[in-house]
Amino acid sequence: MALTPDDLDGDTADALTTQSYGGSDVIDGVVIVDVTHHVDDSGGLVELGRLVGGQLADFAGFEVRQINWSQVLPGAIKAWHLHLDQDDVWFVPPQGRLLAGLRDCRQGSASHGVVMRRVLGAGRAQLVRVPRGVAHGVANPWMTASDLIYLVDRPFDPVDPDERRLPWDHFGAAFWALRRG
Repeated sequence: MALTPDDLDGDTADALTTQSYGGSDVIDGVVIVDVTHHVDDSGGLVELGRLVGGQLADFAGFEVRQINWSQVLPGAIKAWHLHLDQDDVWFVPPQGRLLAGLRDCRQGSASHGVVMRRVLGAGRAQLVRVPRGVAHGVANPWMTASDLIYLVDRPFDPVDPDERRLPWDHFGAAFWALRRG
């Protein structure tokens, strides 16, 4: 016979939660594309994208203007920031792992205020498009450094950078903590 929370002592019943294994809310314009990770005896290869007329085939209208690599050390939090004139496409190699955070800050967007929290890498090969106006960042709460490769549709200009920063804990310090359960 199945139990109900009423069958448990009060302290236990009050502390119970149910972990969600389904998808998270979706931010309008954020696109996640699974890409193939080819593995053989000597290693692996991931095709990050095919260019058609300078645009990524999987992301209509996204013209690659610069490709960047960033290493995120254990314990580091690189957040929050957003762009007013730039979209990003992120890739964390399958052998790495980063916790990504996104929040739609665009007034009038169908998903205004929606927050996404997602582990990137961790054995998966995925591209994530982050549209302008969506605050984003990554954290590495694990014990080894991890890489973030990202493509942008506006070259970086140190004189006029399109980097609008928010405090790392602007949406709550708990956002970046590992969820234990």
